[in-house]
Amino acid sequence: MIKRKIMPMGKEIRGLRIFFTGVGGQGTLLATRLVGEAALEERVPVLMSEIHGMAQRGGVVESCVVMGRAVSPIIADGEADIVIAFEPLEAARALPKCNPKTVVITSIAPIRPFTVTIGQSVYPDQDSLYRIVEPHVADLIRVDADGLARSVSAERGSNVVMVGVLAGTGILPVSKTSFEQALRQILPERLLEPNRRALDAGYRFGAQFAGRKHLIAEHRD
Repeated sequence: MIKRKIMPMGKEIRGLRIFFTGVGGQGTLLATRLVGEAALEERVPVLMSEIHGMAQRGGVVESCVVMGRAVSPIIADGEADIVIAFEPLEAARALPKCNPKTVVITSIAPIRPFTVTIGQSVYPDQDSLYRIVEPHVADLIRVDADGLARSVSAERGSNVVMVGVLAGTGILPVSKTSFEQALRQILPERLLEPNRRALDAGYRFGAQFAGRKHLIAEHRD
């Protein structure tokens, strides 16, 4: 585990805990950093932690961003306000982190484990995975992140699409402009334009959920 602490800079909000989960190669850690850097643009205090796991072998990768009044970057079971799952099975596996007020945003594209590809196990029916999660959380937002990325010719930008969806819901006290600035800070110039399109595609998708009452950020002062 690698812990990274970003000290408070100004803007005060109550604690907001975001749990990210995916498998190696999906860009989970880049998405985590993007959210953290965007929060810094708004002068929101941020704590981050990263659990790399077996990222190079398609293993689970988990990370956390905690904004506002918090003393630890670790999200205990039942504490996540938001779960960002880059894979449906990982969304179900993250259920212990959730509570009845949690918003889960998941990609609908499965990454089948090696044991499935060689016939030693079976990937669960996706609808059954969603049925496991939905009764226990405030909302489950399903995202065709791969499809949205392809639609804007940003085929490798599914992770940024997911961040865009989060931004578009309005849950975070972070503007789209700050996410765009974070992209410029993190990515080399040659990658900026496709990822900007991916962020925008996700933002537009997420904006359709912004009017739901339980998605209104209660963490803003």
